[in-house]
Amino acid sequence: MTETETKSSGGDLVPKGPDATSEVKSALAGFLNEFSQFQNDINVKFAKQEERISMLNTKTMTHLRPALSPQIDEGAPHKKALGTYLRTGDDDGLRGLELEGKALNTAVNAEGGYLVDAQTAEMIQSVLRGASSLRAIANVVNVEATSFDVLVDQTDVGAGWATETAATTETDTPQIERISIPLHELSALPKASQRLLDDTAFDIEGWLAGRIADKFARAEAAAFVSGDGVDKPTGFLTHPTAADASWSWGNLGYVITGADGDFAALNPADAIVDLVYALGARYRANASFVMNSKTAGAVRKMKDADGRFLWSDGLAAGEPARLMGYPVLIAEDMPDIASNAMAIAFGDFGAGYTIAERPELRVLRDPFSAKPHVLFYATKRVGGDVSDFAAIKLLKFGIS
Repeated sequence: MTETETKSSGGDLVPKGPDATSEVKSALAGFLNEFSQFQNDINVKFAKQEERISMLNTKTMTHLRPALSPQIDEGAPHKKALGTYLRTGDDDGLRGLELEGKALNTAVNAEGGYLVDAQTAEMIQSVLRGASSLRAIANVVNVEATSFDVLVDQTDVGAGWATETAATTETDTPQIERISIPLHELSALPKASQRLLDDTAFDIEGWLAGRIADKFARAEAAAFVSGDGVDKPTGFLTHPTAADASWSWGNLGYVITGADGDFAALNPADAIVDLVYALGARYRANASFVMNSKTAGAVRKMKDADGRFLWSDGLAAGEPARLMGYPVLIAEDMPDIASNAMAIAFGDFGAGYTIAERPELRVLRDPFSAKPHVLFYATKRVGGDVSDFAAIKLLKFGIS
């Protein structure tokens, strides 16, 4: 043991004197510095680990949770502004959206009204689609113009057999016809009292959508069947008809029941069979019957030669009834069974009848014309016409 060393209580040799104290302090400071660095490293690693876990959780939740519809997000300001306009007549919110560019396709000048929000418009469209109307089975297209043109090829391109050495003869040229379907303005004018509009519990958008949809559905259904084409769609029953044996383009072909204003007394179901097979085979795969409830009541009693009913009700909710295996659309605007009435139609209406419409719906608030009530003038543009005269056949309750 040297002079600079001494024994500790445990018997170990430790430095003594001023130099020994400095060395102890230096060693302790180094230890504390290394421990601090180690602690910082641990904290950094923990932070990175937490960031990685948070990122994984975010990706997982994004994958599991359905994304919110951008249309709803974008349409929410317009829906709120439209509600304010309907209740109070204040259109500053709608005009503001137009100026900001948030609703360039929804806001129009007040003279023509404002377009309803997408949710309300879709509510109306769903009612129209679910109504007992030709819309359910026809070809429905959305257009931005004032009319819709359908190009129809009435004939087939000619064909012939060719040999290796013989000259090929020229085949027939198809005939293309253009059918133009103009769009007409369909309107509804529901009204409500200002006191009712001031009630915040009153669902103005839902009420307006229900009233408009009911009016539009009834007006459309009638026009698609029997509209005269003057400021309204042209109904398929408005077109000229001809006996199927002498049918030509521009007419709807028909077959007869053989009794004036009724089915034939003997084998009445034969008329239904004749109607089905009067339609070309290429149309029958997607064909449907169209008739009103009174006619359906008479038809569903019919049986075939083996005593089986021709009519069968839908097996599931919402499934249409079937006649000879083909779906039946009950359209109350079809005529009743009467002398020479075309009370039953059968055809591929997806090919035979086209409905063209503009997707937007406008509404104009009028607080002056019916005080103390407020009128809401709602409009949309829609048109319809036969697009293929070979795709629809009629049953005439007559003898010729």
